[in-house]
Amino acid sequence: MATQTEQGAQNGNHQGKGTAVVTGASSGIGAVYADRLARRGYDLLLVARDGERLNSVAERLRQQTGRHVEIISADLTVKADLRRVEERLRADRAITMLVNNAGVGATAALIDSDIDALEKMIDLNVTSLTRLTAAVLPGLVERGAGAVINISSIVALSPETLNGTYSGTKAYVLNLTQSLRHEVGGKGVRVQAVLPGATSTTFWDRAGLAIQHLPSQIVMSADDMVDAALAGLDQGELITIPSLLDAADWEQLNSARQHLQPNLSHSVPAARYRSAVAG
Repeated sequence: MATQTEQGAQNGNHQGKGTAVVTGASSGIGAVYADRLARRGYDLLLVARDGERLNSVAERLRQQTGRHVEIISADLTVKADLRRVEERLRADRAITMLVNNAGVGATAALIDSDIDALEKMIDLNVTSLTRLTAAVLPGLVERGAGAVINISSIVALSPETLNGTYSGTKAYVLNLTQSLRHEVGGKGVRVQAVLPGATSTTFWDRAGLAIQHLPSQIVMSADDMVDAALAGLDQGELITIPSLLDAADWEQLNSARQHLQPNLSHSVPAARYRSAVAG
C-alpha cells in the first residue's frame, strides 16, 4: 500500500496551497513536517537557530519537491529575532499554515534545575509560540482559511513525568489550542494540538536524557509521529495523540473535564468546606 506521502505525489498534489511556516525546522520533528508539507503542495518558510543546517534542509526540499523554500535563521528566545519573525508572519498574506514546533524540554526536578535555563525554556515553549500565533491569526481569520498546528506533548496530561516546568509549558500549549478552537474554529481556521510521546530526535540529548536510556517500545520515529499527526489533521482532530490506541480514552477524559465546568464557580463554598469551618 502506498504511503500518505507517495499517494500525494501519485495524485499530482503539487498545486499551490500557500506557505507553511515551520519553527524548529532544522532537524527532528520540524524537518519532517517541512518535508511532508512540501510534498503536500505547500511552499515553506523555515525558522530555526542553526542557519547552516536549516539551509541544508531547505536545499534538499527545493531539489526533491520543486517548492519554494525560504529560511529565517532566528533564535526565538531573543526578542529582536522573535519580533523579526512576527513581522514577517503578520505581513505575508501567502502564509496559510503555522507549525509551532520549536521547543526544548527538561528532565531534572525543579530543585535540581538551572532556573535561568527553565526561564529560557518558558520563553521558547510559551512566549514565542503565543506571539507567533497572535501574529499569524489575524490574517488567517481575515482570509477565512488556514491552520495553526501546535506541538504539545503527552506530559501536558502527565505532570508527574519529567520536569514539572516543562510539563506546565506543554499544558499551556494544549489549553491555548483548545481556547483557540473556541475563538476561531467558526471562522475557517483549523487548529490542532499534537501530543507526541517519546520521539526519536535530538530533543532528549538537549533535555539531559539520552534516548538510548528509554525503553525502545515507547519511542516513536519522527516520521511516524508526523505522519500520524497530519492524518489527525486531515480527520479534523483538535487534539491528536499519535500513540493513543483508543481515541475514546481521550474523549472520556475531555468529557469529564467539560462535566466539571458548571460546578467550578459558585457563590458559596462546597458543603464539605462549610461543615469544616462550622466545626
